[in-house]
Amino acid sequence: MRKLLFTVLLLSFGFGCQNNSVSVSIETDVEKKQNEFAIILHGGAGTILKENMSDEMEKAYQKKLEQAIRTGYTILRDGGSSQEAVVKTIQVMEDSPLFNAGKGAVFTHEETNELDASFMEGKTLNAGAVAGVMNVKSPIALAVKIMTDSEHVMLSGNGASQFAKEKGLEIVAPSYFYTEKRFKSLQRIKDRAKTALDHDDPKAAFYDADIKNSKFGTVGCVALDKAGNIAAGTSTGGMTNKRWGRIGDAPIIGSGTYANNKTCGVSSTGWGEYFIRSQVAYDISAQMEYQQKTLKEATKDVIQNKLTKLGGTGGVVALDKNGNMSFEFNTAGMYRASMNDKGELVLKIYKE
Repeated sequence: MRKLLFTVLLLSFGFGCQNNSVSVSIETDVEKKQNEFAIILHGGAGTILKENMSDEMEKAYQKKLEQAIRTGYTILRDGGSSQEAVVKTIQVMEDSPLFNAGKGAVFTHEETNELDASFMEGKTLNAGAVAGVMNVKSPIALAVKIMTDSEHVMLSGNGASQFAKEKGLEIVAPSYFYTEKRFKSLQRIKDRAKTALDHDDPKAAFYDADIKNSKFGTVGCVALDKAGNIAAGTSTGGMTNKRWGRIGDAPIIGSGTYANNKTCGVSSTGWGEYFIRSQVAYDISAQMEYQQKTLKEATKDVIQNKLTKLGGTGGVVALDKNGNMSFEFNTAGMYRASMNDKGELVLKIYKE
């Protein structure tokens, strides 16, 4: 690409010397505007296999993913902001028991639900995040409110809940987040871990597929609006059976969420500890800014190369300043969807 540009510049110079009225310019592939606006989302990654999914459950996920993506798409189409599109899209998934966020949040070891979320806007690099709240219906709304109505980036626990109350966000009883499916999943993991300990093999439990998958599950969204502004958000219930106030990557700016109008927006899902250590979301943006990589090149390198070599598993959805979109993951599946400015819908669950 650089050689081509250099050649064209030489030709332009040559033409200019012969005739001052002649000029030649070129627009590279990276600079071309692919979509005036666009939106992309994920509903978590992990061992998502078709043989383990009933037709009824598959349709339920597809229906909810489509509802979520169309919610954000409609906002963008009608001239709304990327911030509004991201929040409203994520709230559709937070309100559904299908996803590990909001209503469908997983349980901690103490049989409670502790929710995390983050949001970032690409125009100003402003951001907000929340960790470990137990009574705020929409953690993503709280993350935005922290960004807009406080001098802080991240709040946690009781303090975050108090802030939410003062700002008029909807507060619910902790029982609102209870779902039988998630509670039974916790009990199964506890039972398997106890069995492993009883057999003097504490590591054995962590090789169980269900327990490994307990580390996955998050929802996220990235949007580009007609004004050229990128926004990204992520919301999660964290890891099943987590203890000691564990916090994953979802509320960490640069790990679970990142947005920069110069480059792209990213939302992550996967084994959070590895995403934190790799600074996955920011790394993708940095490779684009400093190495002039395309969105696809950057997401592929970070997920399939750097994250995989470290031992991490999961994926990202990303969208660049020109409306190019990327789904990248190294797991068996990832709930995902996107829509461009032409209204074309992509909706997938399994690895292809």
